[in-house]
Amino acid sequence: MTLRGILAGALLATSALTATSLSAKEMNFAIVTPPDGHYGQGAKAFAEKMNELSEGEITINVKAGGSLGGERELLEGEQIGTIELAMTSTGPVGSFVPEIYALDFPFLFNDYDSAHEILDGEIGDELLAKFEDKGMIGLAWSENGFRHITNSVKPVQTPADVAGLKLRTMENQVHIDAFKELGASPTPMSWTEVLTSLQQGTIDGQENPIPIIVSNNMWDMQKYVTLTGHVYSPAVITMSKIHWDQLSEEEQGWVREAAKAGVEATRAVVAETEKNGVATMRENGMEVIEDVDKKAFQDAVQPTYDRYGKEYGEAMIQRIRDAQK
Repeated sequence: MTLRGILAGALLATSALTATSLSAKEMNFAIVTPPDGHYGQGAKAFAEKMNELSEGEITINVKAGGSLGGERELLEGEQIGTIELAMTSTGPVGSFVPEIYALDFPFLFNDYDSAHEILDGEIGDELLAKFEDKGMIGLAWSENGFRHITNSVKPVQTPADVAGLKLRTMENQVHIDAFKELGASPTPMSWTEVLTSLQQGTIDGQENPIPIIVSNNMWDMQKYVTLTGHVYSPAVITMSKIHWDQLSEEEQGWVREAAKAGVEATRAVVAETEKNGVATMRENGMEVIEDVDKKAFQDAVQPTYDRYGKEYGEAMIQRIRDAQK
């Protein structure tokens, strides 16, 4: 074959590859929770909306159960382009986008309606915009819910009852410090390690919203759950900026619409699980402590505000408080 023929063949092959890549795309959407949980339902809704809007040209493969790594690894993967999309808790996000730590202070949000209004509004949009400089696109605020304490040692009703418990926390300095103020021995670790650590007795307990407790059958490892509601835990849907920049403006619009669908589905599951979760936990043998002295818990963790407020966004924290008055 002549040189001209070789070059012509290469050009045709390249053109065909380019046409294929433009007409059909596949992207992974990674989560660390089970596929049938609230993250899984949100990711499924995202995938379905993308399929609808792209008329089948963009396929979203949901990778659940931490199959692509823990949450920190997912965010790092987005930065370097090995993972396209993820939904994570805000726990590890502050290490990448420090402004997000402002959302993680204890007893900051009054209720679900307040949290949704704030995160879906100007404040939420401002915080999402901070992701781009870190190699990610913040698409939308999703949800875990209000966090509660579970353990296998004793009922917890007051801060004094927390003292001495080895509790897994997220890899988040604000959370770690708050539990130190309560006298616990906080043990930060990735969610992918938690269930094994509970089974082996490496830790006494953990803290998470009801949907996480229920979807992971926590009653198999934990006897007590205390409804402290000490932190409202958002989730966030993000995309690798590397992959985002490869999309057309129309495709980027589809991604944002799909993210909204994912948020709606996730919040719906959280709301349903919150409504029925207490009964489900009791039916499965957990002792649910609802009579909690929340004011005592708030007072006990106040030093966390004093210590980290200025460093992680005192003005933002005040704006969130003022928005709920």
